[in-house]
Amino acid sequence: MIVTKNISLPRIIQLTGHHILWLLTGSTIIAFLYKNGYIEIELPWLPISVIGTAVAFYVGFKNNSAYDRMWEARKIWGAIINSSRAWGSYIDSFVSNLSRTEDASDEQIHTIKKRLIYRHLAWLYALRNQLLVPTPWEHINQKGIVGKLASYYQEFSGMGLVIAETNDAAIHNYLPKDEHDRLINHVNTATQIINEQARELRDLRKDGLIDDFRHVELQQILYHFYEHQGKCERIKKFPLPRQYANMSFYFVAIFILLLPFSMIPELMKVGELGFWLSIPITALVGWVYVLMEVIGDYSENPFQGMANDIPMLSLCRVIEIDLREMLGETELPPSIEAKNGILM
Repeated sequence: MIVTKNISLPRIIQLTGHHILWLLTGSTIIAFLYKNGYIEIELPWLPISVIGTAVAFYVGFKNNSAYDRMWEARKIWGAIINSSRAWGSYIDSFVSNLSRTEDASDEQIHTIKKRLIYRHLAWLYALRNQLLVPTPWEHINQKGIVGKLASYYQEFSGMGLVIAETNDAAIHNYLPKDEHDRLINHVNTATQIINEQARELRDLRKDGLIDDFRHVELQQILYHFYEHQGKCERIKKFPLPRQYANMSFYFVAIFILLLPFSMIPELMKVGELGFWLSIPITALVGWVYVLMEVIGDYSENPFQGMANDIPMLSLCRVIEIDLREMLGETELPPSIEAKNGILM
């Protein structure tokens, strides 16, 4: 997530610099072909402007849909924070000797609370890891320059910025070794971690450390975790329909292809100055459309480890700090800080 108020010019160039180059190159070549008489065709400006307006509306629809996906993902993670805090509070107050005939020691109760809360932290980081596994339609899995650029963006303005923090948040830090080795091999580790929580709640009810009412309340929180996970997986595993996502790319390409054959000869009518202005102006108009397309394209997948992502690692760390403080711990990990204006 970009956290600076303004996006700097270097960052814009980093994202779209290669587009500026080919737009300027193409505009220059066509302008000189017109100037030297190699091209005489002149497309009327009115139909080109109508096409441009239609394309702008279509790309706007795609960008709105991409934003909806990103904002929904952020709301889901906001709900995960709320449910996690409720889980920590319930565990801290519900697990007790109130329903037991023979009291367990304070140390035993604290160990149980710590195990339940730490297992939840393992679920958080397992869910994050699963959401970062690339799908076939994400940029990192594309061939050619698109895939190479995605790898570059991930390394220098995405997950690559928080490699050390990610290592500190490894799942094995929060699970006993035998439990970790057993759960990590499942197809969906996050799902099985929640199921492991349910099994322990059953055992706690059997031992009298929670009563029926509190057992039901805690199970309801686990249901909410499943619900939040399912919503995240829906966004991750169901792409923005390709008939909308891809057609906007083709429409923008058609418009940019036709644009020079209308704008350049029109500006050349002004004279020598018009000829030289036609190159940057044509490239600028094309760049605006390309940038609109690129913004929507990189925003439609909010879990792909890039600058536009939901800052899952930061949100996980917020939850971790809150829950470990509920356990009375004082040696807490630091909050995740933004690097180069990007919070992951």
